Amino acid sequence: MYNDRIPKYKELALKRNSKLLVYVTGDRQGLETQIHSEVFDFFISHLDKFGVTPKISLLLYSRGGETLAGWGIVNLIRQFCTDFEIIVPSKAQSTATLMCLAANRIVMTKQATLGPIDPSVNTPLNPKIEGGPPNARFPVSVEAIKGYFELAKNELGINGDNDLTKILLTLTDKVHPLVLGEVYRAQSQIKMLAKRLITFQTTDEQKIEKIVSFLCSESGSHDYTINRREARDSLGLQIEKPNDELYGIIKTIFDDINNELELTNKYDPMRLLGTNNQKPYSFKRCLVESVENGSHVYLSEGTLSKRVIQTAPGIPQWAVDDTRTFEGWRRQ
Repeated sequence: MYNDRIPKYKELALKRNSKLLVYVTGDRQGLETQIHSEVFDFFISHLDKFGVTPKISLLLYSRGGETLAGWGIVNLIRQFCTDFEIIVPSKAQSTATLMCLAANRIVMTKQATLGPIDPSVNTPLNPKIEGGPPNARFPVSVEAIKGYFELAKNELGINGDNDLTKILLTLTDKVHPLVLGEVYRAQSQIKMLAKRLITFQTTDEQKIEKIVSFLCSESGSHDYTINRREARDSLGLQIEKPNDELYGIIKTIFDDINNELELTNKYDPMRLLGTNNQKPYSFKRCLVESVENGSHVYLSEGTLSKRVIQTAPGIPQWAVDDTRTFEGWRRQ
């Protein structure tokens, strides 16, 4: 819980001689959240409490989200400091990796990973996640779309214009055409943003081109993970390995957040209900925190209810209704 983490936040800030911000978007299966522009006001409120300061550390955990939201957040932070670092306790992938490029250094634990920054788009038009919450959507990435067409052309030998048109129409039955257009627009944009942000890491043009090319396309898969050794030695990013004492502080903080957001527990309504026919819930799904300005938490609240949808002889079949009563941010 936030109050339990405050002493560790203070300890980490003291060790880094900085002001500490914490931003975690949850990846609990079925309750995923992403980096989003709606957090700007929360970041501003925390940063205003800091005032202009020599150094800011951002402890970041995320699988990704809106490209321009990540761009906006790191540029906002840099207006308040001259030295900016990002601490990665575990995952900082996709848009979170893009954010890391804006840091003077990236502090990575031994289990920390970065990832490709080929864009994923998540809009209300994205495909729904069956069995998930009402607003849950599958993210759509450039690499997934490219892989679909490469499978058709290279593995299945589909190369004629008419056949490729059919392949495209089949895809648009599953993914809205406007989502596909947004994905490809985002691809060229993210390369431009990456090249501008990475100047905080290096000004060597050849090095910049190598890093951005790898992160945008040459890694081959959006799921590819980049550990700190590869990030430092192969890509040439400014990576810092924490000593044992610093690692212990970072891990303690993240373990507590992990437990609070239940990141490793799949959202399973039937399991949550157990033998109950009805049960209220409150899920914490994302947070922005600092010692100076408290905790902002994204919550989903409501009631789960069982109902019979079909009864075989002596065997009831159940469905679960999710009545969502609140979804949004609260200050804790």
